[in-house]
Amino acid sequence: QSWSRGMSYCLHSESHLDTGPIYVRENGKLHMVNQGAGGVQNVTPKARPFSLFSRSFSVELCMNREDDRARRQRTDHFIFTYTKEGNLRYSAKSLFSLVLGYISDNVDHIDSLIGFPEQIAEKLFSAAEARQKFTEPVTGLRALQKFTEAYGSLVLCSLCLRNRYLVISEKLEEIKSFRELTCLDLSCCKLGDEHELLEHLTKEALSSVKRLLLKDNSLSDAGLRRMTAPVRVLKKGLENLLVLDLSCNPKITDVGIGYLLSFKKLNCLDISGTGLKDVDAVIKRLQMQIGLVHSKVPLKEFDHSNCKTEGWAEQTVLQWEQAVMEAMKPQDNLRSRVATLRFYGKTHRIEEVVKCTLVEPETKASGNLQFYKENVQNCHLPLKKEVAGSHELKNNKKRALAEQERERTSKQKHLCLTVEDWDLLNTY
Repeated sequence: QSWSRGMSYCLHSESHLDTGPIYVRENGKLHMVNQGAGGVQNVTPKARPFSLFSRSFSVELCMNREDDRARRQRTDHFIFTYTKEGNLRYSAKSLFSLVLGYISDNVDHIDSLIGFPEQIAEKLFSAAEARQKFTEPVTGLRALQKFTEAYGSLVLCSLCLRNRYLVISEKLEEIKSFRELTCLDLSCCKLGDEHELLEHLTKEALSSVKRLLLKDNSLSDAGLRRMTAPVRVLKKGLENLLVLDLSCNPKITDVGIGYLLSFKKLNCLDISGTGLKDVDAVIKRLQMQIGLVHSKVPLKEFDHSNCKTEGWAEQTVLQWEQAVMEAMKPQDNLRSRVATLRFYGKTHRIEEVVKCTLVEPETKASGNLQFYKENVQNCHLPLKKEVAGSHELKNNKKRALAEQERERTSKQKHLCLTVEDWDLLNTY
């Protein structure tokens, strides 16, 4: 009767616990232990509810305490529509869209996108942009850098920050992360010679800039010397520059124009509104050394109509600007205070946003100083033979560049899916 001794020991030692009836099978029969007498009764077990917990135990039903974004993710995999009869029906989203949404919510945790197909990367960027992931202070910069490192000009090829000096001050590191820009408009931002962004122009990441607009930025000869130093000394930096606007910078003198002579590829130049002392000497110098001719009429390259933000991050830049404008909105108490001052006739100093004027007094004084490089067809007749020979050299260079481009594309950082692969991917 070893089982009975062990069972009685268990009952006496833990009698305070409500364990319920205990059944033991012996010789094919089921016996219930009698807890009161410590014996065994051969009875048929009665249907009695078994309690795992004591009566004092309580259970609290808790919902998953997550934010609204996480709660929305639990229903993101359904698409709700209505039938013709007005009934609500739902269907599951594709696996691709579910994975895309999940990765875009955690885009800042991506290690690298180098070698990732650009079609999917563009969709991933748009999904993260719709969730405003790139507007976040720290994680947004880290996520944006992953895209710019892998795709360069696809993320942004042209950036217009004209009169957006507040965006520059708030999102300077994000702006510096853009690579392979071809057009950059920083007009009317009052940056000055010592600004960090002007120093960034000389970096290798922006050596692809062909159109640079620095109108009305309080630049002087020292700023031009610093900006052109890599081109003059190391043959790097803004060596591919074709269009340069330095108008409305009255601190630029004849000395600063001498630094621009290192831009051999320059086709258009605007130095209207600068502090030139001998204008005729500057005109002759530009024509003799880099072949720029003074234009009698304004050039369309400097009307600022063709410069705009283009690329995947176009909406991202707009989100930055909207965030800055929201932060600048006056509060309600300030509005009431202004209304009170106006009621009592007191003057109130209103800080208006500095706007860039197209025609400055200095521009009117010095006149239109826009320059362009004449076309080959307009050259003198004796130069045509040399031009023909130069055409052959250019064609040879183009062939060599084409071969280099093929080698580069064969080893490019990101892949491009074929139509068949893309159709196959959309079936998931």
